Amino acid sequence: MEDFKASRIAEHYQLIVVAIAVLIFGLSVMSPPSLMDDTDAVGAQIGRTMLQSGDWVTARLDGVAYLEKSPLKFWMMAVSCKIFGVHDWAARIPLALSAVLLCWVTARFAAWAFGKRAGLYAGTVLATCVGLFLFTRIVIPDAVLTLAIATTLWSLMRALEDGETHAARWALLMWAAMGIGLLLKGLIAVLFPAGSALLYLQLTGQLWKRKTWMQLRPVLGMGVLLAIAAPWHVLATLRNPPYFDFAMHSESGSYHGFFWFYFINEHVLRFLNLRYPRDYNTVPRAYFWLFHLLWLFPWSVYFPAAWKLSYRKPDRASRVRLMALCWTGFILVFFTFSTTQEYYSMPCYPALALLLGSAMDNENRILAFGTKVVGAIAGVAACAIGLILWLVRGLPTPGDISTALTSNPQLYTLSLGHMADLTLNAFAYLRLPLAVAGVAFALGAIGAMRRGTVVPAAALAAMMVLFLHAARLALVVFDPYLSSRPLAEALLRQPPGRLIMGDQYYTFSSIFFYTNRRAQLLNGRVNNLEYGSYAPDAPKDVFIGDPELAREWVQPERYYLVAEGPAVPHLESVVGKGALHVVAASGGKYLFTNQ
Repeated sequence: MEDFKASRIAEHYQLIVVAIAVLIFGLSVMSPPSLMDDTDAVGAQIGRTMLQSGDWVTARLDGVAYLEKSPLKFWMMAVSCKIFGVHDWAARIPLALSAVLLCWVTARFAAWAFGKRAGLYAGTVLATCVGLFLFTRIVIPDAVLTLAIATTLWSLMRALEDGETHAARWALLMWAAMGIGLLLKGLIAVLFPAGSALLYLQLTGQLWKRKTWMQLRPVLGMGVLLAIAAPWHVLATLRNPPYFDFAMHSESGSYHGFFWFYFINEHVLRFLNLRYPRDYNTVPRAYFWLFHLLWLFPWSVYFPAAWKLSYRKPDRASRVRLMALCWTGFILVFFTFSTTQEYYSMPCYPALALLLGSAMDNENRILAFGTKVVGAIAGVAACAIGLILWLVRGLPTPGDISTALTSNPQLYTLSLGHMADLTLNAFAYLRLPLAVAGVAFALGAIGAMRRGTVVPAAALAAMMVLFLHAARLALVVFDPYLSSRPLAEALLRQPPGRLIMGDQYYTFSSIFFYTNRRAQLLNGRVNNLEYGSYAPDAPKDVFIGDPELAREWVQPERYYLVAEGPAVPHLESVVGKGALHVVAASGGKYLFTNQ
């Protein structure tokens, strides 16, 4: 009876997966939470600058060339802002749509390989897992890149399928997806699917067959890829000379043009952990692998069931499972020998979802045991949240959450770095998100007690939808701490004046977006804008030091200065203790004026 119901539900798998994804990612474009300082607001401001300046080739921040990233993410946000107006939610729309489309493509891939019910499971796994939600809270291109890679490898499998009626179209789509990927995140958009595919073709004995390459149409396909990706790379090189520099060293004060910085510094030297500036952290290798139990939670408990599946039979399902294994393995091994951030492995999430969806479609004892494990985890989590709510029941919540947090800036280049800032008092500010999360985990624990796969899977999916929205509510509480939007709004209400940021651009990037103003950067010639600051056409008035601040602060012209709390004593020693007049304060940050 359950199989019959599951089959009826699976008939509508595409609609169900899209609906779940829209509930999670579509609703998450809302503001607040605002665009965060750091990468989040940076991309949105670049898109706006391109829209306003008409220069769609060279990204710029505060007038300084920003050469390290591919442009398609910025183009997508610029187009969205052109259609809907310049808003933070408009900047988020392309990423949200890409996440929904990624879940749909994964579901379609799984349904083609294993059946519609497996397609429902695979799409749901990807839509509701922790990692995809967490790493789409900031506007980075990795989810869109993952969509391009998933499309590439699905197209490869379709092009190689005997009896496929549209094999030529699938082959060209494969090459087009790689071309689009190149405009999203550089050479890894080709390296990852190509490496995964070559490994798969070698293991299946197809690599050296003429038929394989006839089906993949490499000559015509390369033409498609280059037609999509080459124009921007050529234009960016020509507009940011010198044209070709292959120096294998990187240091402060040097400028070698776009080609060197983008290809040598950002690809080769970054892989070797020799890139300058080193404005990134790296996750220990063991944690990088083990974190996937968290990123694919709660569905990661079914990995042992996936291990028991067949990978070497000649049928389509086994071949796709083998491809998913090659896909996952190539990416994880690649980053084992390179610098790693937690989200770098996102391109293998669809492959893991394929394996999990296939496993969940085959009921067995391992699957039942996994359901009991995740039910127990959810039950413990619900009890822990109940205990925390009891402990903070009488705690006051003055101001915003920043007053109850510790500071661990050495961890902030990691995606979960701010988790170390939490204290018991901080949880008092999170009562509503905690309550919603507690209800979610209780629902998951109860649903996991049911027999079979369909009802527990539905309960776990509902649990995750609620839990992920609890996380979004928590981000709203963290808004004053993670974003400087309140200071930007206070600045817009003040009389005109010149603006100085008391650190590098990324520290207060949301102010640039919400005010759309240029600013001087105090002691900010570091990290992402340092290289562009040495370009021949770089503005000369952006970067200032303490002597320039002291001189400007006593001028009759009105100046504004944004600074973090720990920097205030130093600023007082530069301009005088009584010379900093507070205009606004939020999230441990201040807006000062000299008048």
